[in-house]
Amino acid sequence: MRLLAVGLLLVAPLCAAFYLPGLAPVSFCEEGEESEGCKSLIELFVNRLDSVESVLPYEYDAFDFCQDTEEKRPSENLGQVLFGERIASSPYKFTFKKQETCKKVCTRSYDPANSADKSKLAFLKKGMQLNYQHHWIIDNMPVTWCYDVEDGQKYCNPGFPIGCFVTPDGRVKDACVINSEFNKKNTFYLFNHVDITIMYHSGKDENWPGARLVMARLRPQSYKHTDENNLSCEGPPMEIPGEFNNKLNLIYTYSVTFEEKNNIKWASRWDYILESMPHTNIQWFSIMNSLVIVLFLSGMVAMIILRTLHKDIARYNQIDSSEDAQEEFGWKLVHGDVFRPPRKGMLLSVFLGQGTQIFIMTFITLFLACLGFLSPANRGALMTCAVVLWVLLGTPAGYVSARMYKTFRGEKWKTNVLLTALLCPGIVFADFFIMNLILWVKGSSAAIPFGTLVAILAMWFGISVPLTFVGAYFGFKEKPIEHPVRTNQIPRQIPEQSFFTKPLPGIIMGGILPFGCIFIQLFFILNSIWSHQMYYMFGFLFLVFIILLITCSEATVLLCYFHLCAEDYHWWWRSFLTSSFTAVYLFIYAVHYFFSKLQITGTASTILYFGYTMIMVLIFFLFTGTIGFFACFWFVSKIYSVVKVD
Repeated sequence: MRLLAVGLLLVAPLCAAFYLPGLAPVSFCEEGEESEGCKSLIELFVNRLDSVESVLPYEYDAFDFCQDTEEKRPSENLGQVLFGERIASSPYKFTFKKQETCKKVCTRSYDPANSADKSKLAFLKKGMQLNYQHHWIIDNMPVTWCYDVEDGQKYCNPGFPIGCFVTPDGRVKDACVINSEFNKKNTFYLFNHVDITIMYHSGKDENWPGARLVMARLRPQSYKHTDENNLSCEGPPMEIPGEFNNKLNLIYTYSVTFEEKNNIKWASRWDYILESMPHTNIQWFSIMNSLVIVLFLSGMVAMIILRTLHKDIARYNQIDSSEDAQEEFGWKLVHGDVFRPPRKGMLLSVFLGQGTQIFIMTFITLFLACLGFLSPANRGALMTCAVVLWVLLGTPAGYVSARMYKTFRGEKWKTNVLLTALLCPGIVFADFFIMNLILWVKGSSAAIPFGTLVAILAMWFGISVPLTFVGAYFGFKEKPIEHPVRTNQIPRQIPEQSFFTKPLPGIIMGGILPFGCIFIQLFFILNSIWSHQMYYMFGFLFLVFIILLITCSEATVLLCYFHLCAEDYHWWWRSFLTSSFTAVYLFIYAVHYFFSKLQITGTASTILYFGYTMIMVLIFFLFTGTIGFFACFWFVSKIYSVVKVD
């Protein structure tokens, strides 16, 4: 999934020699003063282009822009490949402290008689119509386009548009609002010139050679260059008419200036991008909202455990005579059936194994992100970390699944191991493969190369599956989990249930509170994936993750207690489904987000959106269900262990 996740603020180095992986700084000197640790050439790298109106990203080379004569591609990690990032060198090359004004990069000519030219220009126009954005990189840092938004705030966008479009009815779209000259109907305006400003820390009062770059900004401009040999970068904008009837020349140019900025430290050079995103107040509101829900639930659970349960246990344990024992009522009545193995125990144990794997993976990934190891400069680190952890955590999945299956008195252990290793990852891979086929047909850069797919399959079958077998071996060697009470041979009849203690209403209610804790955070996560905004608040996310664990556990325990009091002992599956129903609310929210917040057009983009959403929903279903199940299992084991049973 092309989750555009970006880490926390860069952690300031603890000592001069320590840097996080992939974050070592580069020093720059003026021409003629180069040394081994200091260079004068500043290279600009280009990344894939994306749009909020389409889920399909495209490589820079897919559009007919200026290309580097000797194209270099830095090696990309697994996370970058899965995100569809394709970084390549560009013909934009600068010399440190050397100002350039209106320098030509290349010329592109289009002839309406040539079908190849027509298709190239049509693709470029489509990119402008769908507001595709460039993503440029200088010294491993995004080149930003900063502009004023409401309330006097400045927003720094790590991308800038190819151009913009004025519709045939005269409606000004997207970036065309920045210039009043962009007003001709059914016309495209190409940003064929950029004014780049590179800011640097001179190294004054620091112990490094040369200077270090701390910021790179640009302003996209549109100029109709008439004379290739006498460029002025002023005058009317570069218009591309909606109807392509005449020959067209597009000249790409740039200007670059350098500014000294010693007040910005190299270690905190990303701050200005992150600070321009006004989310923090809403995040605190989100945390407060979640905490109120947790306090409410904790109060309810505490009241039940301290008062009601305490009274129940005291009352049950006072009954000694056999006559009184006949008058048992409430949850003690079902002690002979409460640990009766569930139907479809195989599937439940497989879900629990997979859920445990996802839980540990999520916990470690978020913890590392909080420490700053998955930082903005370390592109694709978050996804790489999550995938590698998932592969290595096959052992706990196999162990939990096998141990629970043995506890459910299951005997088909080979089927259990195979399903644990293959069922849920197989569903995710099949979904992923179908999405990849659509991307491949559409020629998108997010289509994963065949070699990477083979590598993912090799990791799954070569590492994850054997580790699952190892875990299952140890799980089956262990004794089944001992229950505090014996199970009767003949199952007890369950009395007629009221509406609220029937399975379905309880399950539907159970998912509401956990979802209430996460929905604000979910908005920012969906924004970072589909609206290409940076996500960096992993501290908040980790806090919400902990709150989600507590809420899922407490909501499930609460409903489980009510059902046991109503003498309904079928709690195994219900405890799993009560908290995992949160995933259904997540899906409903994703549908609402699609129709209310996104401007995605096209069948392929819609299929991709819902395809990727289903993967998220499945992962969330397994994760929340497992949390609810084990909380309930612990609770039921605990209450029946302190009650005297004849």
